Amino acid sequence: MPESRSRKKPAYTPPTAASSAPKPNPVWWVPVMLGLMVLGLLWVVTTYMSSTSFPIPGIGSWNLAVGFGLMLVGFVMTMRWR
Repeated sequence: MPESRSRKKPAYTPPTAASSAPKPNPVWWVPVMLGLMVLGLLWVVTTYMSSTSFPIPGIGSWNLAVGFGLMLVGFVMTMRWR
């Protein structure tokens, strides 16, 4: 009985794993994050101290929304901080 031919197939090599480690944040990330939180806090404090007439005189109580919005953006940035 004749012998069967062996296959000339290369051995299986698994694909190289891409580095799944999270990349570090840019250098400016933390100063901007902290700056937005502090600026929002100062905005809200200024609004309360001036009875909603400052920092932007024409918008009244919306000054609080601007201040809390700035703080919210800063806090959202903390979730992406590595």
